[in-house]
Amino acid sequence: MPEAAPLPLDPRAIRLDAAASSREDAITQCGRILLEVGAVEPPYIDSMLERERSISTYVGEGVAIPHGTAEGKDVVRHDAICVLRFPGGVDWDGERVDVCVGIAAKGDGHVRLLSELAQILLDPDRARRLREATEADAVLRLLQPAEEEADS
Repeated sequence: MPEAAPLPLDPRAIRLDAAASSREDAITQCGRILLEVGAVEPPYIDSMLERERSISTYVGEGVAIPHGTAEGKDVVRHDAICVLRFPGGVDWDGERVDVCVGIAAKGDGHVRLLSELAQILLDPDRARRLREATEADAVLRLLQPAEEEADS
């Protein structure tokens, strides 16, 4: 099995004290951060909102993974993720979301990113630590492949 690569997370794309009035607001904030770090062009935000209208990006454990539609890939400059923690929670169509991990990926890059995020979220302890993280360094460590995290 190939060794997992670190997720493409710019430390500037971690916000641990965010607040959102709705899931649309939370998704828009994710899109704006991906835009700020140069990963996407402005239309990607609309693509993320369109994806949410077609299928919820809530994945369980208090986490949503908003990302764009297939058409949105055309405005992705490079693979990236952002992490927004909402201490007050966000109502996600009846579910409480505490963490949004926004994804932008060219080609099939989103499949790898979603797979690696799923591995983290399938570990209840790591998912809990992600929801409770208050420092960017802790988020960066949590989002490394499990083998690397064990070494640090």
